[in-house]
Amino acid sequence: MRTSLPLSALLLLLVSSIATAADQLILAGQLLDVQSGELKSNQAILVADQRIVNILPVRQLSAEQRSIPTLDLSGYTVLPGLIDMHVHLTSNPQQHGYRRLNSTPARQAIFGVTAAEVTLKAGFTSVRNVGAAGFADVDLRNAIDEGEIQGPRMRVAGHSICITGGHCDNNLLPHTYAARGFGVANSPDEVRTRVRENMKYGANLIKFTATGGVLSRNTDVNASQFSLAEMQALVAEAHDRGAKVAAHAHGLHGMKRAIEAGVDSIEHASFLNDEVLAMAAERGTYLVMDIYVSDFILGEGEAAGILPESLEKERQVGQLQRENFRRAVAAGVKMAYGTDAGVYTHGQNGRQFAYMVDWGMTPLQAIQSATLHAATLLDWRNEQGQLNVGLLEPGAYADMVAVEGNPLQNIRLLEAIPIVVKGGQRVK
Repeated sequence: MRTSLPLSALLLLLVSSIATAADQLILAGQLLDVQSGELKSNQAILVADQRIVNILPVRQLSAEQRSIPTLDLSGYTVLPGLIDMHVHLTSNPQQHGYRRLNSTPARQAIFGVTAAEVTLKAGFTSVRNVGAAGFADVDLRNAIDEGEIQGPRMRVAGHSICITGGHCDNNLLPHTYAARGFGVANSPDEVRTRVRENMKYGANLIKFTATGGVLSRNTDVNASQFSLAEMQALVAEAHDRGAKVAAHAHGLHGMKRAIEAGVDSIEHASFLNDEVLAMAAERGTYLVMDIYVSDFILGEGEAAGILPESLEKERQVGQLQRENFRRAVAAGVKMAYGTDAGVYTHGQNGRQFAYMVDWGMTPLQAIQSATLHAATLLDWRNEQGQLNVGLLEPGAYADMVAVEGNPLQNIRLLEAIPIVVKGGQRVK
């Protein structure tokens, strides 16, 4: 007869066999388990080839393990590297409105080098880039992966897919210029083509606009964009190709259609209601609600070039979105952290945590939205099927941040993170 060990026992044997091969030791004074919320004292994290191979109490370290290169964070609270699920790293927040007409994809990619570095050093070791011109985000991701520049791990969407005249089309120029966004599609067949083109050129995420947007000219945030049949074709094509789908949606009907079509996440979700919350709960759809960015748009947006039309739309959307965020938290739907950085200043991603707590989350829930829950939505897994990011456990990347104090008691500690580690190496 053949016997088999449980998976957990096999994993323990694997970890035990490779722990002695660790090339880096990180000591944590307190280690936050984002699944349970438990703070574990005096923990040792053993790292090899950028990944965690074991976590154990410091007192259990062998003499050999104590002799390897060590990063001493015994005076800090350590938690997983943070994840922002809605950024635009190639977007300059001082170039809104007509100013963007003067910026080429190449120039945006150059800007993205700095934005990527400050985002990483703000503690966000992974991001989901939900739209960029000229596939600049693909090149940015590749440069980071190949070690040419510093930045977070990236999932990238390439061009956002939209209808003619919709959010993400080029609506700034008059008809005589015949300007058209690369991602424009107007039928089920055309949306399939746009998905295939995006993935051909390196996207591993698909983003489309299900409603109008705050920052686009001549669009209504409440108006739906794309028919249900078009959305279904887009989602089916993306899922067939192994890509997750994010739907930009402020308005109610666009959200309902997108959830019915099977999207993985709704971005913004400003005008949600109980029906949308019930649909999201039933289907497991994530909400990614950027409740900090309104402060920048209304406070600094005019100086950054944001058009009067967009400022007026934000006055209608911002406060309501925050109130509906509270409703979503109370309803217990799945929520992941996303800020829309690029609309506002890169590197300030952590400022949203306090807003999420003010509008209904506990500090642990806010942290989980940017670690465990964001990672689950990202669904980035290693060969063993484990999540690569968003938690600290054997098999995951050794991405982590460290703060002086307890973020469960003071969430604002995550606004200015002093220590950032990516793949076991200190980058800040």
